[in-house]
Amino acid sequence: MQFDKVEELSKKTLEIHRAHSEPASLEEAADEAKGDYKTALEHFVLASMAMIANGQDNEVDAIDFSIGSIYMSLCRFDEAVFSYQKALTVFKSSKGDNHPLIASVFVCLADLYHKTGKLHESKSYCKNALKTYAKHVPKTTAEEITGGLTEILAIYEYVDELEEALKLLQKAMKLLKDKPRQQSTIAGIESWLGVMFYMVGRYEEARNCFESSIAKLRASGERKFAFFRAVLNQMRLACVQLFKIDEAGIF
Repeated sequence: MQFDKVEELSKKTLEIHRAHSEPASLEEAADEAKGDYKTALEHFVLASMAMIANGQDNEVDAIDFSIGSIYMSLCRFDEAVFSYQKALTVFKSSKGDNHPLIASVFVCLADLYHKTGKLHESKSYCKNALKTYAKHVPKTTAEEITGGLTEILAIYEYVDELEEALKLLQKAMKLLKDKPRQQSTIAGIESWLGVMFYMVGRYEEARNCFESSIAKLRASGERKFAFFRAVLNQMRLACVQLFKIDEAGIF
């Protein structure tokens, strides 16, 4: 079995997930989704066995990663941890300790432990992912790292670690600031950063972030979108907190 077959199975799993994202009935969707996930799980397990039999051990890591994600979707957390750890071991052996895929596994484990209420373990894996991103290999793109950082950010937000979340957003900003084609992405991160600053009472910094985000959104022609209006409203709120009522009326 070739790796493109595994990739096809991965796409099938994502399609299953999307198909059940807006159910008519929560109970019905849960039962149906579990059935589809179990079918995909069977395919992945068979693919893993076939690859091992054919001496393709170096490609089994991606399958174990996918199997871990399916187990997590089925709330079979112990089995998910086992699969993620297997993938982690092989990834480290084949790609080195600083590959972005290593960080991706850490993020998944952090998310899993967060969902099971083990916040200490979740934070520990977040830190491991951050260390990996900090030592990223040369071929890693800024977009890959930024994507990983925003996933970690979501976990920090859930556990009310707003200062850590702020640091992550600022790190993501630095990685993308010299990317001319990423202005819309930067605008989104700036607005998110503005919200974080607002939540911790740093209103001047929040205002500056919103202003910069608005300028980028205008330059990229996104003035008519709901997101643009939402950032404008946040900007006005920051101005009100700074007692700059006249300025709030301008935006």
